[in-house]
Amino acid sequence: MSVKNILFIMCDQLRWDYLSCYGHPRLETPNIDALAARGVRYDRAYVQSPVCGPSRMSTYTGRYVHAHGASWNFVPLKAGEMTIGDHLRPSGVKSVLIGKTHMRADTSGMTRLGIDPDSQIGVRISECGFDPFERDDGIHPYSGHDPDPTYQDYLRRHNLGGDNPWEAWANAGEDESGELLSGWFLKNANRPARVPDEHSETPYITSRAMEFIEQAGDQPWVAHVSYIKPHWPYIVPEPYASMYGPEDILPVRRSDAERENPHPVFGAMQDHRVSRNFARDEVRERVIPAYMGLIKQIDDQMGRLFQHLEERGIADETMIVFTSDHGDYLGDHWMGDKDLFHEQAIRVPLIIHDPDPRADVTRGSVNTDLVEMIDLAPTFLDVYGGAPVPHVMDGQSLRPALFGQDSPKRQHVICEYDYSFQDARVTLGTKSRDAWLRMIFDGRWKYIIAEGYRPMLFDLETDPHEFHDLGDQPGHEDTIARLHEALFQWARQPRQRVTVADGAIESTFVQERIAEGGILIGYWDEDELEQAVREEWHPRFAAANPIIGPTLKALLRKSDGKETS
Repeated sequence: MSVKNILFIMCDQLRWDYLSCYGHPRLETPNIDALAARGVRYDRAYVQSPVCGPSRMSTYTGRYVHAHGASWNFVPLKAGEMTIGDHLRPSGVKSVLIGKTHMRADTSGMTRLGIDPDSQIGVRISECGFDPFERDDGIHPYSGHDPDPTYQDYLRRHNLGGDNPWEAWANAGEDESGELLSGWFLKNANRPARVPDEHSETPYITSRAMEFIEQAGDQPWVAHVSYIKPHWPYIVPEPYASMYGPEDILPVRRSDAERENPHPVFGAMQDHRVSRNFARDEVRERVIPAYMGLIKQIDDQMGRLFQHLEERGIADETMIVFTSDHGDYLGDHWMGDKDLFHEQAIRVPLIIHDPDPRADVTRGSVNTDLVEMIDLAPTFLDVYGGAPVPHVMDGQSLRPALFGQDSPKRQHVICEYDYSFQDARVTLGTKSRDAWLRMIFDGRWKYIIAEGYRPMLFDLETDPHEFHDLGDQPGHEDTIARLHEALFQWARQPRQRVTVADGAIESTFVQERIAEGGILIGYWDEDELEQAVREEWHPRFAAANPIIGPTLKALLRKSDGKETS
């Protein structure tokens, strides 16, 4: 059966190596593993930025960060940027949002264009091209898109009230005397959240996704089910809060060498507050078990969601895509959060189950090609028979590989980061226009340009944990030159000519069309024009065209009505 629907699941801040199908020895994720067993698990999938907003905007547009311009969380995506929903809507596909996008609306752009933000088109521009079934970015009530989201009212209806029940119940614990303990403080990560499991954020979003599926009707749909967790605050309700302990976490990946004369930007990021705290074993041992509990909760909800597809009788016609918007350092490389380009931050899980029988040849396999998250949008377009739009999207469809067909292999992946909003820029005194990092990775060598500073270079073949920066070491000049040129060549590609397709240009004899309209550039006299019409112009353009023919006849002084071609 062909694909009718796409269930597009994205977790927030989920590392690829904290799933059992990716090798975690203690955290069992059987439902996600089962999805991988009936689909394809991608082992080298990379995001286009290590922070939520720009990473997601790249995924939704199929475009690199410097193409769409939303370089950090609070930078709006320009009104006019096409996203998954915009590309699929002409094919009759409904694209809906259930959960997080981290989209900041371009309100000034809509004002300039006279678009009412509350109109249908205004809402779609504000929601990454999706029709919002429920938008919930978490961090209530301060996420900027809704001062009192639906989840708050849901908690109140279940007697979990207060001015901010998200913070007081879903992301807070309590001590032995009943005093509230905020989940914002890392020291409280080992406390269970006060909210009952069934009313916490992850089950809530799952329930909302199931409600959409029940109401969807016969129209094909793409449902972007986007979970806020395991993103901070790192706190989870029982039974998950007690499932894991310090003995279950992965060994820390860091080296004292990384603190000895580090690259200036890396050094400044190691000094971020979140990095200083995650460099402490006490913090890791308290936080990571909660992080694991949040992931286990997600896996349980995947089982519930997948079962719902079966019960509705649509599992055999629904593609499932499971991924994350970036990872989490969790103390590796003396870092917290996700501000640089180590594997912990930019490599993500990606699992695709395609029910099409043509995908049977790859079912249960592991794909080791270099893949970028910008490849998802063109894959979705491909599913619904849309023509490729390489002049708009930088990604390429993954579907040929899903069907076991030969397809072009990426030679490298690209990741970008605008750190002008971070304390590292202030510490270094870097101007905001210069606070850019760009990375190119060819599967072995990872090369990073930092404007105003020396480059960084890692050899993942001899140094798989990325402990040794070779950017200022002799003997690597050829590798640096090769990757620098590859990055420069990538940067030189035109990415703003999105209104005219490459095929339209390449299939049109532009100068002949201009001349047919009577715009003659460089002709000496009438004889030269007539010779060009007869001998040079492509035969598909007829000078006898009733609109433009008279103009040419007049220029050629033809008044007898005879054709000039």
